[in-house]
Amino acid sequence: MSYIPAKLKLQVEQRAAGRCEYCHLSQAGQEARFHVDRVSPSSAGGVTAIENLCLACVSCSLRKGARTHAADPETGTTVPLFNPRQHTWGHHFVWNGCIAEGITSTGRATIAALAMNRPLVIEIRREEQLLGRHPL
Repeated sequence: MSYIPAKLKLQVEQRAAGRCEYCHLSQAGQEARFHVDRVSPSSAGGVTAIENLCLACVSCSLRKGARTHAADPETGTTVPLFNPRQHTWGHHFVWNGCIAEGITSTGRATIAALAMNRPLVIEIRREEQLLGRHPL
């Protein structure tokens, strides 16, 4: 992984308002510091520029890795993963309480690939909701 300057990391964190740009978990109250990830990975020619960076919780970051595509569990078709620099979150996902639901093939594939509705994550969201940090 190549170096990302501190100033650029800060810009990414501020733009994301301290929230994972995939699952929308708040950095506040989390023990592990969120990652600044390349949406298009270095291995695919992705550059270290604000237009290619996003804030991702450790879980989403590690599960996404260098992937840019995954299978839609409903159709089996390989589709692009959600790209926070090109897509609007609300176009691909909705909240059903503390569960993220994919309303497009990209949304469904991203939820499955990043395991965004694991039982532990749902419990964290419930706690975040009680603290006023879950974006319902």
